[in-house]
Amino acid sequence: MPRLDIQMPVLPPTKHVPEPYDGPSKAEVLALRQQFLTPGLITYYRDPLLIVEGKMQYVWDEGGKRYLDAFAGIVTVSVGHCHPYVVEKVREQVGKLQHTTTIYLHPTIGLFGKKLAEKMPAGSELSLTYFTNSGSEANELAVLMSREFTGRSEVIALRNSYHGGTQGTMALTAHSTWKFPSNPPSAVKNAMPGYCYRCPYGLTYPSCDVKCARDVEQIIRYETCGQPACFIGETIQGVGGTVTPPPEYFQIVYEIIRRYGGLCIADEVQTGFGRTGAHYWGFENWGVTPDIVTMAKGIGNGAPLGACTTRLEIAKTTTNRVHFNTFGGNPISMTQGLATLEVIDHEKIQENARIVGEHLKKRLLDLQQRQPLIGEVRGLGLMLGVELVRDRQSKEPASAETIEILEGCKGRGLLVGKGGLYGNVLRIKPPMCLSKDDADFLVDCLEEVMAAL
Repeated sequence: MPRLDIQMPVLPPTKHVPEPYDGPSKAEVLALRQQFLTPGLITYYRDPLLIVEGKMQYVWDEGGKRYLDAFAGIVTVSVGHCHPYVVEKVREQVGKLQHTTTIYLHPTIGLFGKKLAEKMPAGSELSLTYFTNSGSEANELAVLMSREFTGRSEVIALRNSYHGGTQGTMALTAHSTWKFPSNPPSAVKNAMPGYCYRCPYGLTYPSCDVKCARDVEQIIRYETCGQPACFIGETIQGVGGTVTPPPEYFQIVYEIIRRYGGLCIADEVQTGFGRTGAHYWGFENWGVTPDIVTMAKGIGNGAPLGACTTRLEIAKTTTNRVHFNTFGGNPISMTQGLATLEVIDHEKIQENARIVGEHLKKRLLDLQQRQPLIGEVRGLGLMLGVELVRDRQSKEPASAETIEILEGCKGRGLLVGKGGLYGNVLRIKPPMCLSKDDADFLVDCLEEVMAAL
């Protein structure tokens, strides 16, 4: 039963005082956007939000209203908005050198690459990194290297996945809502994800024997030439609704792919850098080691930065032709990325994601007992999803209700995301500096909003 004693939740206090905003009004900003920017840019909320300042886990609008950013700029702000250490390092670099390319030497790119190599599993030989501007570029490069290394073309990706918006990564992505009809897929087959809550076979884990993972072999045998170049998968599906697979899912899939001579790519764009709490990389939760790791978003705490890390024999394929990325080693981006990783270590950000994430998930599971709208709570650390349904038996997606919840949360000072094919999953992936008090506010706010429905 819903609680009857719910009071309006209050944001935890903060010492930060935002600067008075003196820029264009919201109406002027919206008019500029509508006149000069592509109409393909979407906004959340009936009354779009104008954000003008951020500090750690909070952001402020033009009127000075504070919000808890529980979506982290779409899982991108890892250590906090305008973290003072990151800001100072970037400020120093901006005054020295703003751009050079990898045809010249610069110290930071090598130091950053060394730091990433140190974070990979011991003995994996995942030590060579190619820096990009985005996760889409990193995934494109991973597939290219796989094809060059194996001499094959076909790729196995997963249904319900999202890997980017470029031509190649759109082919990997398996959501009709993210695929343009004029953009044909290029030698990509989509296998079943480990989406137990909506099992396409109507089975139940563990008696299902993880059929979704084992079906990858049938995809290879029936829908390809039998010689895949690679498999690519998010270790927890982000855009797809924080879909968290059974623990043995990736072990089964990786074994099949490697038996057929393919490489395994882990898309860590949303799961990397300690967000899942117990481990630095999402794939470590499942006891596997990929051949290639792609990353972006949290790697740079908001900088347009991505990376692709692999072994020497695979990395050498980029020498088969000239391959170049103008901004891939930009000293400002490299400085912000390296500083972000240093903060993750020095401030024990990964451990905070584990502790606060466990507290937050426990409270969400408790809320599920009182709120029938919640069909499932899933995820690890501070990468959590709450799937909303109108009926727990039929699992009819509560898509319209999800929109109303986002609106209600915004009014109360909480920003969350939504995802899944039906847009019915709350995506809760805040900056990893989130406190337990913030987590309590978040759940209290959700409960108050759901009760109001």
